[in-house]
Amino acid sequence: MSDHTISITVNGKTEEHTIEPRLLLSDFLRHQLGLTGTHVGCEHGVCGACTVLFDGQPVRSCLMFAVQANGHEIMTVEGLAKSMGNLHPLQQAFWEAHGLQCGFCTPGILLTLLPFLAENPRPTEAEVREALSGNLCRCTGYQHIVDAALLAASRMEFGN
Repeated sequence: MSDHTISITVNGKTEEHTIEPRLLLSDFLRHQLGLTGTHVGCEHGVCGACTVLFDGQPVRSCLMFAVQANGHEIMTVEGLAKSMGNLHPLQQAFWEAHGLQCGFCTPGILLTLLPFLAENPRPTEAEVREALSGNLCRCTGYQHIVDAALLAASRMEFGN
């Protein structure tokens, strides 16, 4: 099996690496780039913990090979905040509304909600719950997550 050289823009920075074709995108992000905010839970695409944005759309990074991302843009949870101490409004809302407990599912949930809120800036509680239906959380019961999403929606501006 021959290695492949890929070029991926991750959180605004172009990364070029030579990798094995069987390397999962989640493992590339975690082990090659040190972006450990991308969590690996089920390794079957069911839990949503490994969700990243692929050209702006949420994907399960445990179901993709890193070579499939060649020439594309990836955003991980590390790309949300502008700088340390300057949280993204979605992160700030999660902090204020107690939208996390252990935090394992949180990166995937944040990256699921970001494009959802961009497309639906004034969601109902039911719409938020449906948007999160592919993300498993074993700690919270979801109510505070939904509250945080609605709080963020009330604060975020998407050019509307």
